[in-house]
Amino acid sequence: MHYFEYASADATMYEGAVTQSQNTGLDEILEIRKDTNNNASVINVSRALIKFDLTEISKSISSGLITSGSDTKFYLNLYDANSSNLTTSQSLYAHPVSQSWTAGEGKFYDNPKDEEGVSWRYRHGAVDGTQWVSGSNNTGGNWYSGSGYQASQSFEWETTDMRMDVTDIMWTWIDGRVPNEGFMIKRSGSVGNSDSGAEEGDTTKYGHFAFFSRETNTIYQPKLEVLWNDYSFNSGSLSPLVSSDLEDLVVYMKGLRSDYKESSKVKFRLVGRERYPTKTYSTTTVSDNLTVKYLPTGSCYYKIKDALTEDVMVPYGSGSLISCDSTGNYFNFWMNGLQAERYYEIEYKVVSGSGASQTVNYYGGDFKFKVSR
Repeated sequence: MHYFEYASADATMYEGAVTQSQNTGLDEILEIRKDTNNNASVINVSRALIKFDLTEISKSISSGLITSGSDTKFYLNLYDANSSNLTTSQSLYAHPVSQSWTAGEGKFYDNPKDEEGVSWRYRHGAVDGTQWVSGSNNTGGNWYSGSGYQASQSFEWETTDMRMDVTDIMWTWIDGRVPNEGFMIKRSGSVGNSDSGAEEGDTTKYGHFAFFSRETNTIYQPKLEVLWNDYSFNSGSLSPLVSSDLEDLVVYMKGLRSDYKESSKVKFRLVGRERYPTKTYSTTTVSDNLTVKYLPTGSCYYKIKDALTEDVMVPYGSGSLISCDSTGNYFNFWMNGLQAERYYEIEYKVVSGSGASQTVNYYGGDFKFKVSR
């Protein structure tokens, strides 16, 4: 199963004499930049801060709704906003921030510049005056590092969305080892950008990463994805759909509504049946057309995509397996993981057989719903 939490605060911190106190908490873009003069004797970088409210996730883990096993994964999703000049293979890193900060309400192009809120120099703003490192102008934040306190993703010569596995960092917050002050997203480098042997401090030009922030007017806000396996299979007295049934299968949904509130936790029901059941003569009152059979065990998946943009919100995979109980096939989904006031579409993938005789079929097109506030 997949659940999504959207960012509660974010900002970009810019190094440099002019920008070290500048707040960008309302900018629509997060940047991880590296700017140099011609001979790289002056290097200024930027780093992004992103924070998520973990209340719902922590409650769901405590209650058992989200499992705490080794198959539970957490991913930080950022969406590309025209990154530029990424001409080399490189990596971005995420660390847990070690001090509190205030997102602020500034923008990069404000004139005069807004200095209230987090910046390269200050955690809460120039008036508050609390620096990341007391007495130092050139700091750029503080973060935890070492085993369990770092995640990374490589980028190979191209712009792309980011889906970084941040499972280890998430457990440090959920277990209470360190407080949740959000993620620091950056290239490799030290506090103050003083390490000439790291990507932030060396003389190489790596290009500029740009990702949509929580202030974007698009659907591509930063989001934290939780993935766990809630798969269950107990078919009771139901019969399976045999291979000949699967060759010409009809899939439909029972009780699919056109609209769901964003606070809903829904059990979606689907039914697979052969298109042309064999005619039989019986004294029973139940037609073979109405007899529910179950889809192949452990090899049927659902996908949820935005109906307008066709962006995939939930992909086929281990977190989207179709379960079964004595009533038939189903899967659970939490609507508050989707953006409200948008339409979504469900599709299915059914895998049967193995090896050379394996078949894969897809079903969808008619299974649409809206999430409302």
